[in-house]
Amino acid sequence: MLAGRRFRAELTEAQEGLAQQTADVCRAVWNTGLEQRREYRRRGAWMNYEQQAHELVEAKEEHTWLAEVPAHCLQQALRDLDEACRTHGTFKVRWRSARRLRPSFRFPEGSSMKVEKLNRRKSQVKLPKLGWVKFRASRSLEGDAIRSATMTREGKHWFVSLLVDDGIATPAEHAVPETAVGVDRGVVVAVATSAGDLLDQVFTTPAEQQRAAVATQTFSRRQGFGQPQQDASTIRGAAG
Repeated sequence: MLAGRRFRAELTEAQEGLAQQTADVCRAVWNTGLEQRREYRRRGAWMNYEQQAHELVEAKEEHTWLAEVPAHCLQQALRDLDEACRTHGTFKVRWRSARRLRPSFRFPEGSSMKVEKLNRRKSQVKLPKLGWVKFRASRSLEGDAIRSATMTREGKHWFVSLLVDDGIATPAEHAVPETAVGVDRGVVVAVATSAGDLLDQVFTTPAEQQRAAVATQTFSRRQGFGQPQQDASTIRGAAG
């Protein structure tokens, strides 16, 4: 089964510059390809991915900035454009604006990527031209086969999203067809079913539990400082 894994990347200054450049060039390729398709449609002709991909190779000889970024990302931008035009129509597809959209680009060849675990908290993935990209391994990727990788910038940070195949196959049919079960979410027990099963689940990580315990201890020590003071007249009356 295909699933997405998103991690915060830790790019070097050179990698960050190349990532931004790749996103900008992919946006330029999308917008140029869209205008080319619209011009063809105005003349009653049709432009497909194969034609544009061939012209992109020729354009690299004239425009060196096209060759400086990963070729697979540019080809993927043209594939995405081709699918969008076929699905929605050429004149309904929108331009990619630098102000409206977050910088992003995708590596489609997952089989050429390698993932290495550095320590308990960090891993790295090898991407074309970017090289080894370190990221915070918030979850394990052991046993997962990478299908593609997408780089996206949000604010000042870059994130890498890996599309993986976790090896879990979807059942061809329901284990007990033509039956139904009711599910109730609870507080003491996570899930209770109409069949009488109680399914509990720990939703907090050990680190979160430790932070909660520290916060509880800190709060208990500070409770005495937050008690409201008695009115001065009440104190004088009690003293008289």
